[in-house]
Amino acid sequence: MNLTVLAASGRTGLAITRQALQRGHTVTAIARDPERIALTGSPGLYKRAGDVNDPASIGAVVDGNSVVLSALGTDRAGVLLAGAKALVAAGPQRIIWLGAYGTGTSAAVAGEAAGILGKLLGDRLADKVEADNAVLAAGGTVFHAGVLDDGPESTNRRTVGLEAAPPFDLGARVSRETVAAAMLDEAEVPRFLGTVALPLAA
Repeated sequence: MNLTVLAASGRTGLAITRQALQRGHTVTAIARDPERIALTGSPGLYKRAGDVNDPASIGAVVDGNSVVLSALGTDRAGVLLAGAKALVAAGPQRIIWLGAYGTGTSAAVAGEAAGILGKLLGDRLADKVEADNAVLAAGGTVFHAGVLDDGPESTNRRTVGLEAAPPFDLGARVSRETVAAAMLDEAEVPRFLGTVALPLAA
């Protein structure tokens, strides 16, 4: 497949890009500074510049044939919604978006910890929820992951819908490698179109 990875220079974006190449996909990797995409000598990798605050730069890379996996993250409110809007406006075939478990649609099933997470996120919470909603309205898949770490891919990983979501545990972790694998599974065989999915380590 031809896949496009947004925010490919970050730790999660790099995991998605690396795994996609290992699976034999062609990858167009987007970052504000493509030189920061720390993968070299990879056949099938095309690095492109793009900034979600400049929708034209995203539209120049993403088109109707694109299957986009987004690892966009930020510590500033407004960036996620700008990214979601830029992707939706570019009109890709599909969007697979990374969000946070315990926010928006998954808050009701996450339990009491969702309230704590909301306080930690502050003004970024509304941004996350609006961005997720924009992707869902466009028929995309939103992955709500728990707290991320840099461990290996879980050998017991699974992906579930909200109806099978466990209570949110702030102490639990899911590796970026596990999340990347789950998002790539969805790119290859769509199971959660227009809905929220949870990548679980076990």
